[in-house]
Amino acid sequence: MAYTFTEKRRIRKDFGKRPSILEVPYLLAIQLDSYREFLQAEVPPGERQVAGLHAAFRSVFPIVSYSGNARLEYVSYRLGEPVFDVRECQLRGLTYAAPLRVRLRLVLMDKDAEAGTHKIKDIKENEVYMGELPLMTDNGTFVINGTERVIVSQLHRSPGVFFDHDKGKTHSSGKLLFSARVIPYRGSWLDFEFDVKDIVYARIDRRRKLPVTILLRALFDEPNPNDPNAISVNERILGLFFDTNTVRIEDDQFHLDLVPERLQGETAGFDIMIGDRVLLKAGERVKAKHVRDLDKAGVQRLRVPSEYLVGKILAHDLRDPETGEQLAQANDELTPDKL
Repeated sequence: MAYTFTEKRRIRKDFGKRPSILEVPYLLAIQLDSYREFLQAEVPPGERQVAGLHAAFRSVFPIVSYSGNARLEYVSYRLGEPVFDVRECQLRGLTYAAPLRVRLRLVLMDKDAEAGTHKIKDIKENEVYMGELPLMTDNGTFVINGTERVIVSQLHRSPGVFFDHDKGKTHSSGKLLFSARVIPYRGSWLDFEFDVKDIVYARIDRRRKLPVTILLRALFDEPNPNDPNAISVNERILGLFFDTNTVRIEDDQFHLDLVPERLQGETAGFDIMIGDRVLLKAGERVKAKHVRDLDKAGVQRLRVPSEYLVGKILAHDLRDPETGEQLAQANDELTPDKL
């Protein structure tokens, strides 16, 4: 291997027969230009584009207090000069960084109880020191605690909803346990998973699992207790996960609105009749033929005994139609006393 006479460097030889059409571009330009656009340090505050650090601050602010009497607004930011240069930071074991100062505006307001509006009471504006922001060197690197480091691009999961199962390897029975993962563009990951008993659990950022009903309750707004037409949280959750049947009370008898497809494969809890003819006796399994016969006969309601309803779960709040008094809540189990 040949070396130069002045320095111990390898001589770069070109064995190409044709001249190069394009020159080799400056490969560090992408990193340097990207970080320069992120900081926008040389751009005046009023002329900065909504990108990079400026966009990050604008996405967080304004911050409003819980009572609404105070609001913290973002105005601008500026970067100071680094205390030491790159070489000095490497020798001292320091981080090559510049101080970041943000100008914030605090707006204090008084609430007018009669008009229900807010009036500005006072406005304070000040510059706040936020910390040290690492700077990129001319080589496209960062000096962190005296060590020169580079940024390596990584692949990230694209945002969306992903469905999967364990291929039957978790439980000895070989049952498939399904799961779903919600990956947002920004924020916490949300996992939904079934267990062997088909109970749905949720995980936030892969932490300890909790029943999915707790998460759903947190998402739903509590209804107005004084509104008789308001739908409770239990009603909404039950409507999401279960098929509901409608039972009507007429002449002190219970009548079930029939959905023939739901009966297939179940065991009849009472005699199913078409007119005066018994189609299926109690205790027998409902087959596809029985479903077709009910559909052809046009049966829309079935009279059911009260024993059939004992142990069932209410899908809606039960109220007295005359007084509006709540007799039972959704998710309550029906007992002989309630019937």
